[in-house]
Amino acid sequence: MSTDKTRTNTNTFTRRDFVRLAGGAAAILGVPATARPAIAQGDDVIRVGFIGSRSGPLGVFGEGDPFLVDKFNANMADGVQVGDKRYGIQLILGDTQSDPVRASQVAKDMINSDHVDMMLTSATPENVNPVADACEAAGVPCLSTTAPWESFYFGRGAKPGQPSPFKWTYHFCFGVGNFATLYADQWSLVETNRKVGVLLPNDADGNAIRGLLLPELEKAGFTIVDPGPYENGTADFSTQINAFKQEGCEIFNTFPFPPDFPVFWRQAAQKGFAQQAKIVQMAKAGLFAAELEAMGALGFGLHAGAYWHKDFPFTSSSTGLTCNEIAAGYEASVKKQWNQQVGANASLLDAAIAGLATSDNPKDKAALAAALSTLKAETAVGLVDFTSGPVPNCATTGLVGVQWVKAAQGPWEFDLPIVSNADHAAVPLTGKMTPYVLQG
Repeated sequence: MSTDKTRTNTNTFTRRDFVRLAGGAAAILGVPATARPAIAQGDDVIRVGFIGSRSGPLGVFGEGDPFLVDKFNANMADGVQVGDKRYGIQLILGDTQSDPVRASQVAKDMINSDHVDMMLTSATPENVNPVADACEAAGVPCLSTTAPWESFYFGRGAKPGQPSPFKWTYHFCFGVGNFATLYADQWSLVETNRKVGVLLPNDADGNAIRGLLLPELEKAGFTIVDPGPYENGTADFSTQINAFKQEGCEIFNTFPFPPDFPVFWRQAAQKGFAQQAKIVQMAKAGLFAAELEAMGALGFGLHAGAYWHKDFPFTSSSTGLTCNEIAAGYEASVKKQWNQQVGANASLLDAAIAGLATSDNPKDKAALAAALSTLKAETAVGLVDFTSGPVPNCATTGLVGVQWVKAAQGPWEFDLPIVSNADHAAVPLTGKMTPYVLQG
């Protein structure tokens, strides 16, 4: 049986172009050797869809997936034990091409044509929400990560204080509370006037942050300067930059579509705001070394949060690798510096295997959904615990504060020390936070 359903095309992530085209495959099978003889019967093989952005503007989020699938297949070659029965695992990969409409269609195709028993998806609401909605409508258990849990839960129609409308879809990730804890700590490590200029797009992430995080930051004693939502792909940020300069903002915080940040920050340097800011805190953007490399000297000293890091003291059960081994293996395989998403996607595979193993019958969708609802598992990002909320169908994971600095040694231009761990105390600090200083 062929393990490749379609052709795969790969381009590189260059300094001049964030938009990475990585993989055009609608589905790629990763089937352990021991599972192949059983595929014809089907009852002994669990079919797991794994959907994400592997091309388009968000394609970098899926860059480590081929490496993870290889490690997963090798480590899980004997399948998973569920009760007194052992099952093979068949991963079926789908590419959303960074398009929410396509994400929904890919999910529906997997449900109707590939007859998946379980769905996995990750990396921003543009992927997670449409895939989860398709699974909810079809009655297919779905597990997801790497989008603020509020974007997943409230962004899909759940209402505060009301019962969850979701039966089949489950999500673990950081949320607004994690950012509030992280920022209150990280922003106290550099002396500022506590005035925060925020740049938030008109999308699921931006709207959730505006409605939920900004009030928490104000309660923590920060003054918020918000020029209002902007559309993804905006080419001129003069209005926002002028507002931040006029208000004297010394802290800047943004949750942009990743290609938009370099556009903004170059303009901020040209117009004098980069010289004024002491803390430049990115989220959603600033996750990948190539983004910083593309900005040259403007990238040194930028601040961010990390939902996974090579120095996390955890092990991925699905791949058999420590976090440091995941990073090193990724770099050896992809020939690029490790990134946060490779560890986050490893944690998704970890949680999926734990959910399958604790279900009464992984081929029974209701039984598998029930197992996900009470899942408590150690993963590459730490403990994932659906028994502790914050709402039904969701579990939270921690964030650490990091800073992009010039590497003192090694093959890479940037290093990323951990400078704040108030939201993830199990993770050790590896550096000291310093103010942003425009280079050159």
